[in-house]
Parts: sequence; C-alpha cells; structure tokens
Amino acid sequence: MNPDPDESPAEAVSRRRFLHTTALGAGAAAAGLGVASAAEPAPAAPEFRPFLTPDADFFDVSRGNPKPHTLTGEALVKARLTPESWRCEITADPFVERPHTKVAATLETPLTLDGGNALDLPALRELGQKHEVHFLKAMQCLNIDTPLGQGLWTGVPLREVLGLCGKMSNVRRVYYRGFHNDNPNQIFQSSVSYTQCFETAPGDLPVFLAYRLNGGPLSLERGGPVRMIVPWSHGYKSIKWLRQIFVTNDPRNNDTYAEGNNDPDSFLKTAAYVDKSLEGRKFPAGQAVHLTGQVIGGLSGVARVEFWVRRVEGEPPPLADDAPELLGAPWQPCELEEQPDWQTMLPDGVDPRRVLAFDSRRGVPLAWPPRYGMCSYFATVKDLKPGRYEARARSVDLNGYAQPEPRPLQKNGKNAIQVRRFEVVG
Repeated sequence: MNPDPDESPAEAVSRRRFLHTTALGAGAAAAGLGVASAAEPAPAAPEFRPFLTPDADFFDVSRGNPKPHTLTGEALVKARLTPESWRCEITADPFVERPHTKVAATLETPLTLDGGNALDLPALRELGQKHEVHFLKAMQCLNIDTPLGQGLWTGVPLREVLGLCGKMSNVRRVYYRGFHNDNPNQIFQSSVSYTQCFETAPGDLPVFLAYRLNGGPLSLERGGPVRMIVPWSHGYKSIKWLRQIFVTNDPRNNDTYAEGNNDPDSFLKTAAYVDKSLEGRKFPAGQAVHLTGQVIGGLSGVARVEFWVRRVEGEPPPLADDAPELLGAPWQPCELEEQPDWQTMLPDGVDPRRVLAFDSRRGVPLAWPPRYGMCSYFATVKDLKPGRYEARARSVDLNGYAQPEPRPLQKNGKNAIQVRRFEVVG
C-alpha cells in the first residue's frame, strides 16, 4: 500500500494498527479464541473516559497539612494563592561548597517581595501574549499505578520568565518550590538542569509556568494560580502552588523526591492501565466483554497495546512480571480509540497547529497517543464459557519492549502489569 503524502505519522500508525488489529482479530476469532472480528455483528460500543479530564475530576495527590487548596479567606491571601495576591520570587542561590561548587550563581535583577518586583499574574500573562505555549499532558504520580488525568496546559516557558532577571552567571540548575505550609522542615522542591530549561529544540517541549487548564483558569485544587509543568516527567516535577524559583551553581539533583529513594530525573514510562470497572463484574454467558483502559505514551512511545484473558480456578496466586505463564501468554492486539476532532475537542481560541507535539500544518499529534499524553484502548472478548477469568493488558514501546520492561524494578515509575478479575455466569 502506498503511503499518503498528506498523512501525518500518527495517522499512518493508526491506519496500519487498525488494519493489523482487524486481521489478527478475525484470525483469532476464526481460531476460537473469543476475539470479536470485524465481520461479526458489533456489540455495544465500549465506554471511554473523557479525553480531556475536567479540572475537578483529576485524581488528587496533593501534599501539605492542611492541604493548600483547603485554605480560605485571609489564610489563602497570606499564602499568596489568590490571583490577586500571587507572587513568585526569583533569586540566585549563594551556595558555595568546594570542590564542586567554587563560586555562587548570580542574577542581574532578582525578583523579590522585599524589592517590590516579584513576578505577579498580570506580568506572567503579559509574557504569554508573545510566548504562550499549549501542551496536552497526562499527569501520573511516580508511585501510584493509576493515571491522575489529562489536560491541555497553557502557560509561559520557564526560560522566558528567567529572562526577566537579566544576565545570569554560574547557573547549572534551576529549582522551584510550591507552598505547602509554613513549616521549613516540609519544603517541597523540584528542579531541572540549565540545559533542560534553556536549550529546548525548536518545536520541542519546554518547562513552563502554567496558568490555564483546558482553557479555564487553573483552579486552586490543580495547583493554581500558577504551577510548574515539566512535560516529560511525573507529577512530582510539576509542582503546584508555585511561589519560588532560584538558580544555583550546585550541579546535584536535590529534589525532595530524591530523599525517598526515587529517581528524581525519571521520564514518564510507556504503560497500559486496565480500568477498575471490570474488577468483580459478572457477565451473562453470551454477552461480549469489553476490556478497556488507558495507555500513556512515555519517552519510548507506543507501538501497540495487547491483552490476555485466561480462565482461572479458585484463587490463583499472583503472577510475577517475569512469570513464564505471562511471558508465553497468547497476547492479542487491542485497538486504540480514534483521534477526536481537534478543532472541537480543544478549548475555544486554541489552534491545534499551535499545540506542542502537534503537526504545525495539519493540527494533529505527531504520535498517537500523543507524546507524554494518553488515550483509551479496548478489546472485545466474546463467547466466554461460564467461569472465573483474569484480564491483563500491556503496552509495547517503539523499541519493542513489552511492559514492564526495560526498567521494571527501579524507582522511576510504577509499570507493573495490572490484573482484573471477572466472572461469566450461565
């Protein structure tokens, strides 16, 4: 088949995957494996999650006691967490420690509360008139095995904000902190290297200060008025309730998350997650079973999603990620949900051609699911005999690694294969 010269890479992959999946599904059904084929009457369509998660529907893993988004009145103003009171200080760290840090970082014009020039929301939005970016990002916690939600985040690249401070010298790392409480022993901070902040390739993904989500103001619960967004990383890098940025000549990564034996420079991992709604359900014999879930496109991209359903007796022991039964299982391909109409999916005033990681001519993602974003997948299983079953799904990345490889045991993001149990009753 000749490629369409006007077809984007994501559209081409989607078309090839659909043809491949249809052929395999038909073959599996013909072999009696219970996978629906395109030639059979289609069962009721599977139910997918909304592609853009409404602000209020994100799964919340906020830190702090009390949590900042529960503050009200004067406490909220004192914390600088209203649009009118929000201020962000930008300073240089005086840290020096030989032999690796011989001189301190400097900024020509620090932005401070005492100096009366700390960054406020109107100034940040003014920068946005020239430098605003939009990025479709899935939020995922490093140590939680469920996606938190996905949204279109809008803001200003960190490099443009630091440009307000004039000339800088001896900077090797940029730290930022959010408000959690007034206890100095509970400071929560993350960082990026100078290179990650300033030397983004044209059209690639910059670290940015976000003030809008899905077209609306960033709510307090989601980390507003302003939070940091690190497109390629887990949620701990995208700190909420941003109030302080400082540059340093200390090259070490001293993120708060590093203290918990985590990998503080980890990227989002390619992974498929199975919807919990399947767990414990009972289906009448003869009814098709929809296996659904979401797949995140991590650093290594997504080649496909596969599923495996097996009949079990009693209470089978858990399968390790390297169990022979799992590695040798007859995995079958899933289908990915179709791309939405981006003109109507995205908020008013957002041109799909201006969204990062989208084709600037056609206004569609350069990959599907979008880079560091996610989409739903599904498989339809038919003709299951009465009994108890286990369902699993896994992603396979563009390097050919099947989940949870290639880094299943490191502290850089949960990536285990999930299992859901259900029953078919006669």
